[in-house]
Amino acid sequence: MLALLASGSSRSSSSNKLAESENAAQNSSNMSWGTELWDQNENLAIHTNRGIDALDKYANFLRDRVAIETEYAGKLRRLVKNYQPKKKEEEDNEFTSMQAFRNLLKEVGDLAGQREVVSESLQLQIIAGVTLLSKTLREERKKCLSDGATLQQNLTTQLSSLDRAKRNYEKAYRDSEKAVDSYKRADMDLNLSRAEVERYKNVMTSKIQQSDDAKNEYANQLQKTNNLQQQHFSMLLPAVLNRLQELDEKRTRGFREFIVGAADVESSVAPIIARCMEGIVKAGESINEKEDTFKVIERYQSGFTPPRDIPFEDLSKCDPDSVQDSHYSNSTSNHLTMRGTISANKLKKRVGIFNLFGSNKNSLTADGQKEDFSDLPPNQRRKKLQGKIAELTQNIAQETKARDGLMKMKIVYEANSSLGNPMTVEGQLNESEHKLEKLKVDLKKYQGFLEKASQVPVATSSPQASRNQLQNGHRTSRHSNGSADDHHDDGDDQPDDAGSLSSSSASPESGLGTSHTSLPGSGQGSANENAIGEDTYYETEVETLNPLGTCRALYPFEASSEGSIPMNEGEELQVIEIDQGDGWTRVRRANNSNGWDEGFVPTSYIECTLYA
Repeated sequence: MLALLASGSSRSSSSNKLAESENAAQNSSNMSWGTELWDQNENLAIHTNRGIDALDKYANFLRDRVAIETEYAGKLRRLVKNYQPKKKEEEDNEFTSMQAFRNLLKEVGDLAGQREVVSESLQLQIIAGVTLLSKTLREERKKCLSDGATLQQNLTTQLSSLDRAKRNYEKAYRDSEKAVDSYKRADMDLNLSRAEVERYKNVMTSKIQQSDDAKNEYANQLQKTNNLQQQHFSMLLPAVLNRLQELDEKRTRGFREFIVGAADVESSVAPIIARCMEGIVKAGESINEKEDTFKVIERYQSGFTPPRDIPFEDLSKCDPDSVQDSHYSNSTSNHLTMRGTISANKLKKRVGIFNLFGSNKNSLTADGQKEDFSDLPPNQRRKKLQGKIAELTQNIAQETKARDGLMKMKIVYEANSSLGNPMTVEGQLNESEHKLEKLKVDLKKYQGFLEKASQVPVATSSPQASRNQLQNGHRTSRHSNGSADDHHDDGDDQPDDAGSLSSSSASPESGLGTSHTSLPGSGQGSANENAIGEDTYYETEVETLNPLGTCRALYPFEASSEGSIPMNEGEELQVIEIDQGDGWTRVRRANNSNGWDEGFVPTSYIECTLYA
């Protein structure tokens, strides 16, 4: 029952409000300033001025808001720019977290763009409209007030004329009354002559006439004043006040439209902002910690196996020198296993032998790595080579399309010489053929690198161990005296006295290219004895070195640095010093003067066969 009463009361209240609003609308349509506020001209002038001031205040509010929106958008763009990934951080873009952050920055940039759209729309649509309306209203108000002042001045002038006519009539009437009274007294006075009495009569007649004229003038001015006053308050002044009313209603209506328009400007970008928010959420949801973990493994996995257990060394039964060598080999192996991991970024790359070939572009890539990436761990090397092959394949496809296009152009020019000279395309076609041939040579070279890298066992404890050549199931190593010892693979893989490329004098971190294998008679010298300078090296090497093997040039090489020698494809050379980890092998060949030409060539350009 209570619910029914409440429901009925609610419906009754709603009906009453609706009726009140309808009555208010009807009453407002019937009311006008001209009839209801005929005597409030000054107050209406003040009210309309305050209304236009309020409109100007809203325009100033919009200008300040536009400035805030513009500043906010600019700061967002600077924020996005400041947090864009740097060039050195590009390698981290493969991680989903970094990709999400990059997408987040893109969406924030789009948000800044939408704030700029709001700012521009408010400036061009709303503020410009408010400014124009305010200027128009002030001009119309000024004209209305001027017309009202003119009407009021006319009414005031007529009232002054009426007042003046009335005063004249009152004075003339009093003078006529006095003249009549003087004539009556003179007519009753027997002492006055007939001429004097006649004079009083003429004065009386004149004053009565003046009084009648003043009376008529007063009546005329009164009629004019009443007519003008009636017309002023019933027609002229209401028209001016109604114009002020229309002006004020126009301002109020404009105020409403501009507020709604500003909200519409904001609402128009709301869907795009919502999509930006959805993009940010999508970017966050795209982060996959497992995928990032897998990519970290892919990036830093070296392919080496963990080091074996360190055997117990009985000093009473072992040679101290061999114990020292074994200890050094293990430490070097552990150190080299770190290459390709996170800490590898802190390791400095070894420059060329005697620092002669550090700037040779044939051995190093643009980022300082070897051309065949042999300084990387096996897994990383294969990935680099596969990426390089994919890049070359894509470049070959693009260059092939460009060449085919040039050939078609040449055929068209030959068929119709008016379209162009076919000789102009000939040079471009030759250049394209040259580029294509060079790309194919590079592709073949890197495919060979990849084939070799795929054949290298990945279970070795050091990258340098893969350089030992296996022949007939034996591993060959060179000693300081030029002899060779065969070691079967069924034993422990212990480093040789001088053949191991992990020795102290040949390690990539030693910074020096001297080697036991290239100096006969050098013996088991210490690292300090072997770490000699360039001058000392050439002074001590006075006898011809015994060859360690032979090599065949896979590609032509033009010597561009001091200490290197050129070679032609397929040329046979003698190997007198194997690669020490810097990408260079020392070779020699007989010259026409019964002498020898010695120098260094890139290891990746030759195929070596070492003596057993």
